[in-house]
Amino acid sequence: MAVSLFGFRASDSEFSSFDAVVIGAGPAGAVAARELARRGCSVLLVDKAHFPRPKVCGCCINGAATTVLLQLGLGHVLEAGVPLRDVRIGAGPRSASVKLPGGVSLSREAFDLALVREAVKAGAQLCEDSTAKFEDSGSGYAKVSVRKQAAPGNESAETIHAKVVIVATGLVGSDAIPEAGSRIGAGVVVSADLVPAHFTAGTIFMATGHGGYVGLVRIEDGRLDVAAAFDVAFVKAHGGLGRAAEGILNEVGWPRVPGLAELPWKGTPALTRRAKALAGERWFAIGDAAGYVEPFTGEGMAWAIASAAAVAPIAARAVQRWSDSHAREWQAAHRRVIGARQRACRIVSRVLRSPALTGAVVRALSVFPVLARPVVRSLNRSSGSFPHGARV
Repeated sequence: MAVSLFGFRASDSEFSSFDAVVIGAGPAGAVAARELARRGCSVLLVDKAHFPRPKVCGCCINGAATTVLLQLGLGHVLEAGVPLRDVRIGAGPRSASVKLPGGVSLSREAFDLALVREAVKAGAQLCEDSTAKFEDSGSGYAKVSVRKQAAPGNESAETIHAKVVIVATGLVGSDAIPEAGSRIGAGVVVSADLVPAHFTAGTIFMATGHGGYVGLVRIEDGRLDVAAAFDVAFVKAHGGLGRAAEGILNEVGWPRVPGLAELPWKGTPALTRRAKALAGERWFAIGDAAGYVEPFTGEGMAWAIASAAAVAPIAARAVQRWSDSHAREWQAAHRRVIGARQRACRIVSRVLRSPALTGAVVRALSVFPVLARPVVRSLNRSSGSFPHGARV
């Protein structure tokens, strides 16, 4: 058996080989790796981070995401989460509360680690502190270059052969094309002892303003996860991400979070973007790498998990025998499972870009909260059935 630089169980050949290499071990990548491993595939799961690792955005796991996780037999990974009851939307001096049909808030440190562990438990091999790049495909396999950073100045590299590659590199690693005028994302986590009592557990607080919106939710250890979407010009005008967030909160009159502007905010690239392609010869893009739309209350996590569950049976068949029809099948499946949900989010995000329209909606919801039911139901409804124990 060939010896791998990274300790992989390599095949009897010059190169380490796997049925599937999954690039990115966030929720999409981890779930895809787990589902492929459960289908009998040898899987290498690669991520540049070491788990658990901090990540701000995506702490709201909505009803659609929880439904898919339950269908996959992964409901237990949510047990530490805080059940979400409602979302409170603020626009100017007015606010309205809308009930949520399920969902939890859970830190990405806990959630991502739990999913990675499930992938490993199913048989996937994890390669942390490493980057992977899909090089090319041909002669019955795809070629992936994996580089591991053991310590500063101590880097090793290996070429991996795979029958299929799953690209789950998120927004940062994606080559998707940003849409004109797209907002950027930003986030930070506030220590529990600094959180004003106003921000109670179980409620998503959504403050909307002229240059974007700020979402705030308590996570399992009492900290406050703050995630925002801003116009670039708004951030520049306020002198930074934290001050932009303070500006939005001031517009709605909610309590000041002490030192919010001085905390170590992290930004993201443009949120709304279209993938150049969803699949090609021996590769499939899932999660944020397959395109993204500015989210509202946890939709991005639902898209990631649903896309991972949907790609697994297609990729498993592609492992057995590749055909270009698998790429076309994934493109159609992605449109069916994710496309309609993202269209709903586009409508919501357009409303939020107009302070006057947002204010009118909030005023209406404060009197007739039932008006939000169709949108809430659409955003929290699962797009398909992914039975636990399914095999190909």
